[in-house]
Amino acid sequence: MARVVHLFDPVERFVAGTVGEPGERTFFLQARTGNKLISVSLEKSQVAALAERITMMLREVQKRKPISFITNIPSDDLPLETPIDDEFRVGVIGISHDSVRELVALDLQAAPETGMQGQEFIDVKESDELDLLRVLLTLPQAGAFAKRAVTVVEQGRTPCSFCGLPIDPGGHLCPRTNGHRQ
Repeated sequence: MARVVHLFDPVERFVAGTVGEPGERTFFLQARTGNKLISVSLEKSQVAALAERITMMLREVQKRKPISFITNIPSDDLPLETPIDDEFRVGVIGISHDSVRELVALDLQAAPETGMQGQEFIDVKESDELDLLRVLLTLPQAGAFAKRAVTVVEQGRTPCSFCGLPIDPGGHLCPRTNGHRQ
């Protein structure tokens, strides 16, 4: 099957969001330009890492070009757009800075469905068949995305003050209190 590349250049809206209750949430990234909308699912840790890397990249860009840096844009607190059907589950994520156009480019490649799972390295010929979402963000859009992504990740379950594990709505058996419920 041929690779499908979903290109958003430029993207009007790119956000992270969730569906479900804390502890049972599914994480999504959603890109929209005009009537074109795509949602991809991924792990919470991937959202957190993506926000962290984008923030680090923006800091580096600001150090190199402080005059041309980011104007803040209003935060996007709107929910994910419906329908929320993931096109694919994200496996590999690539981030780069286009210094000529002053854009942050994100490449979100589909995770392999079978055969390649668990492999540390993927053969380039095989990975060329996996679908790809390529999103180009302005620097202000990238900053707003990173801020929202951090907020989305932090809206999960409250960590236990003793052991750091998440506390479910019904409490949790804390290993630091000999199994007494917290």
